[in-house]
Amino acid sequence: MRARARHSARVALVATLAIQVFVSLAATAPAVLAPVLSADLGITPKWIGVFVGLVYAGAMVGSLACGGFIARFGPIRVSQACVLLCAAGTATVALLPASAITLLALAAFVLGLGYGPITPASSAVLVRTTAPARMALTFSIKQTGVPLGVALGGALLPALALAAGWRGALLAIASLGIVVALAAQPTRRTLDAHRQDTRPMSWHSIVEPLRVVLRTRALRELSLVGLAFAAVQVCLTSFLVVFLHESLEWTLIAAGLALTCATLGAVIGRIAWGVVADRWLPPVRTLTLIGLLAAICGLLLAAATTAWSAWAVLPLAAIYGGMAIGWNGVQLSELARRCPPGMAGAVTGASGFITFAGVVAGPPIFAALAGAFASYRAGFLAAAALSGVVALGLLAGHRTQAR
Repeated sequence: MRARARHSARVALVATLAIQVFVSLAATAPAVLAPVLSADLGITPKWIGVFVGLVYAGAMVGSLACGGFIARFGPIRVSQACVLLCAAGTATVALLPASAITLLALAAFVLGLGYGPITPASSAVLVRTTAPARMALTFSIKQTGVPLGVALGGALLPALALAAGWRGALLAIASLGIVVALAAQPTRRTLDAHRQDTRPMSWHSIVEPLRVVLRTRALRELSLVGLAFAAVQVCLTSFLVVFLHESLEWTLIAAGLALTCATLGAVIGRIAWGVVADRWLPPVRTLTLIGLLAAICGLLLAAATTAWSAWAVLPLAAIYGGMAIGWNGVQLSELARRCPPGMAGAVTGASGFITFAGVVAGPPIFAALAGAFASYRAGFLAAAALSGVVALGLLAGHRTQAR
């Protein structure tokens, strides 16, 4: 019996990780290919920023609405549908005629609709198959699929575009989505066994999980932590390269290497923090520590000058990535642990709706601060302050509960 449970847990982790890697790759692909894509479509590169914003707006909607679908059809079936939505959005971009801005916006939103429900669906699978003692680590390993997908996009897509053109590269990603969806099918019998085929779909099934999150202190607190940390995460990945290039006078290649270091730090950080939360520190205290360390890293990055060597900045970028991008698995596992029984998918989706709001709002606020103070340092100082405020809030809340 234990061997069967361990096998089911491994299958669940492999399946959800593969799906996460693909949707992250698909969501990243248009941004990676932005220079050649924008030139060929006759649009300015700034539209890629709008594209990314629309992806996450779609993700907000998909995350909020997915709870009832997960309960009725099962998390694997929902994941398969989402993979195909991401493939369809990617293929739509690949087949766009020149200056088709409306279709480009639609493709971004469709990509987001596919991206948003993946985390809630995987949470519904993992919370049932994972031993409590390995919950944070398992969720963290699954969440490494996000930076791994980004890293794969950066490594493979430029070469694919050179070989087959940017349209061919995107069509290859779309085709990969079909393969991933089909490969997940054998796992459905086991991992979707708890689906409720007769469960009715209604507006109540969409809104109720959000109400549960908002009226439950622990879930509300974790969701707000996710909103703040997600804003810091996306600001780091969006503005690190331009900050190093424009403010510290690094070459684009060197600045890109710093982003790679931050991404690799994120992969290591997600796994390491999962181990910490399972073995040494309770998850909320782990999130508090992550916030404090992210605040310190943000302050140090804002203080960097042209006199700083690469040997100082690159390790800082890696450590900052491990903090600012390493929190997800711990937060998601604790969220799933605190959910009412049978509601992990729906509640994680509602919480994701709040978290994605940070992703959508973070970059424009960062850019506005950078413009107002004529320096990207202002944005990184604000990110550091936000991380610190969240950490202090968690610390104060923990002390209050302990009394």
